[in-house]
Amino acid sequence: MRLSAVPALLVTCFALAGCASTSGPEELVAGVATQEKTGSVDLPAAPVPSVGVGKTSRIGAQQTPQRQAPPEQDIAWTGPMPEPQAFVRETTVGMPLPAERPVAMLMPDSPEAEPAPRRGRTQIYSRQFRDAKPINFGRVSPRSYAVHGVDVSRWQGDIDWAKLRTQGANFAYIKATDGGDHLDPMFKTNWRGAKEAGIKRGAYHFFYWCRTAGEQADWFIRNVPRDPDALPPVIDVEWNGESNCKAKLSRARVLDKMQVFMDKLERYYGQRPIIYTAPDFYEDNLSGELLDYPFWLRAVAQHPSKVYPGRKWLFWQYSGSGLSHGVAGKIDLNVFHGSEEQWHSWIGPRTTLAQN
Repeated sequence: MRLSAVPALLVTCFALAGCASTSGPEELVAGVATQEKTGSVDLPAAPVPSVGVGKTSRIGAQQTPQRQAPPEQDIAWTGPMPEPQAFVRETTVGMPLPAERPVAMLMPDSPEAEPAPRRGRTQIYSRQFRDAKPINFGRVSPRSYAVHGVDVSRWQGDIDWAKLRTQGANFAYIKATDGGDHLDPMFKTNWRGAKEAGIKRGAYHFFYWCRTAGEQADWFIRNVPRDPDALPPVIDVEWNGESNCKAKLSRARVLDKMQVFMDKLERYYGQRPIIYTAPDFYEDNLSGELLDYPFWLRAVAQHPSKVYPGRKWLFWQYSGSGLSHGVAGKIDLNVFHGSEEQWHSWIGPRTTLAQN
């Protein structure tokens, strides 16, 4: 952080204030921009909204160091924030959670013939995407699945959502937040654009292991609207080895923090969150765990059945090098695990949203 232009008195004040900060180690590097890129998406050549970056996400979401949040009136664009809760320690809150009906997670051996779309259903567009680094996945390739989609963040820049939809983006997961005080600068634009184009949309949060789960859940809730037509929220859990937070917690601690975050979101949005993860983090922490949660799995070289043996899954991210009309540069590509009929059934009414 450059301080050459700051009066000495102000520097002294900041230094004293920093000693009392409780925001965690991420505050120490706030505002230092880097040229890091995600593990799956190359940075576009065109300019993107300016904000400091520092962490990496495999679902196309450049992570940033945590910084001091702006005043609430500037960020609480989705409505009033729930009353803050005092946390002595992170525990799973004992309130009953809404039950999620089963989702279509059985892996078909081959695609089935689809019935004609029913009246009133959203049109499903076939996959027109290309791939800069195509992979031969064998007998059950991504093309075997009926419903394709994308995930995006600020690094895709301005998106022509209407055109992207016709290329096969039947759903989109949009980067919303990470940590306890960073909002993706393109979230509101992408959130509105996807809806206007008729794309089923959901929001995801990149989990930061150096912040409390309660803080992060509150930050997500503050910034992501409670829309009954939205897809379930997603928690993206990976090791943050390329960020300033290099903590590697025990499996028990990881699961405890995830549970606190997911319980709070489920209570607020009325839908069970989806867990996105990558092979190394899964092997360390999630194999055999959280069997009653839907999973979104990254597997860009082999089918999920080989990378995550025995794990049922709902979404598969099969490429971080997709190419499509409507977006500049590369984009993450995904499929829903089921037929077109199962997709329409799954996106139908689930639960009544929780009340404030």
